[in-house]
Parts: sequence; C-alpha cells; structure tokens
Amino acid sequence: MVLQISAPSQPEVIYPDCDGQPVANNTIQLPLLVEIQQNLDYLLADDPNVFVAGDLFWYLLEGKNTIVTAPDVFSGLR
Repeated sequence: MVLQISAPSQPEVIYPDCDGQPVANNTIQLPLLVEIQQNLDYLLADDPNVFVAGDLFWYLLEGKNTIVTAPDVFSGLR
C-alpha cells in the first residue's frame, strides 16, 4: 500500500502596497525626492541590472509582512 503525504499548506501572506502615509512630510520635500529619483534613473539607465524606485514597500523577509520599509528613493540590483 502506498501512502501519499501532502505537503503542509502555508498560510497565504498578504503584502500590502500602501500604509496610508504620505511620501513627503511637506511641499518642499516631494520635488526634491522626485528630482533625486529621476537623476538616479538617468545615471543608471544604461545598466540593465539596476532599477530605481521611490516610495515602494520593500519586504525584507519572505513570509514576514510586518518587516517592511519604504525608502523615499533607492536603487538596487534586479
């Protein structure tokens, strides 16, 4: 007799994409953050292994939706 054991089911983890917080704290910060993001995008545009983003949730550990950060602007490897 063959007994098939199924893998334990993992609970689905929801990764929110918004925390309701504004990107910038005042009207002076937002244009500066956009300018930084655009300049990084321009400087790194020729490298296909790099992406540039801003105000994007970044989950540090898979399955842990409470360990999250949202840098104003960042670049990283694809």
